[in-house]
Amino acid sequence: MGGETPKQFLPIAGVPLLLHALRPFLSHPAVARVVVALPAAVIASPPEWLAPLLGERLRAVAGGAQRMDSVEAGLNALPPECAIVLVHDGARPFPDPRVIDLIIGEARRGAGAVAAVPVTDTLKEAERRTFGARQRIARTLPRDGLWRAQTPQGFPRSMLEAAYADARSLEVNATDCAALVERIGGEVVLIPDAATNLKVTTPGDLLLARAVVEAGG
Repeated sequence: MGGETPKQFLPIAGVPLLLHALRPFLSHPAVARVVVALPAAVIASPPEWLAPLLGERLRAVAGGAQRMDSVEAGLNALPPECAIVLVHDGARPFPDPRVIDLIIGEARRGAGAVAAVPVTDTLKEAERRTFGARQRIARTLPRDGLWRAQTPQGFPRSMLEAAYADARSLEVNATDCAALVERIGGEVVLIPDAATNLKVTTPGDLLLARAVVEAGG
């Protein structure tokens, strides 16, 4: 994003992006604990809108250099009785409560579940030997059966912990929890989601997020 303010704290319709992402989980009757991974400096001096929310229900832990590090920090902060775990990107401000319900249901029956949307664009693979802005197309990929993974993702806690232990033992790094569960043979299903559950990565994404709020989405 650039700028001094972390993107998760940027306002969307006057509400910090991260708070938009947290509210559907904090208000969900089946969610007992919420753990948010943040830089250690932020935890030492949390913003004024976050500090009053921190307590037994919502806890902040120091994140790590990689996504896996932050997820593990969150896992370690959960009490033993939490048998189902959801993982969500703090930069996705609009998780759908109905999707959360479906993901929890799949995890309760012993499967992993991923919020996802079908790929609708034509996919092109660039030649690996090309560099810079001028990329030559190597081939067009069929999009049938392809989905774009989003979050939340949900799993039985034991399944997710086993996947992380396996990845650590083999020094595997991944930016997607489901990919680690798939590696150990765990069942993972797709839960159809909406494209409005976007991840804010660029200034353009922030504009889209603000438009979603203005449209009542």
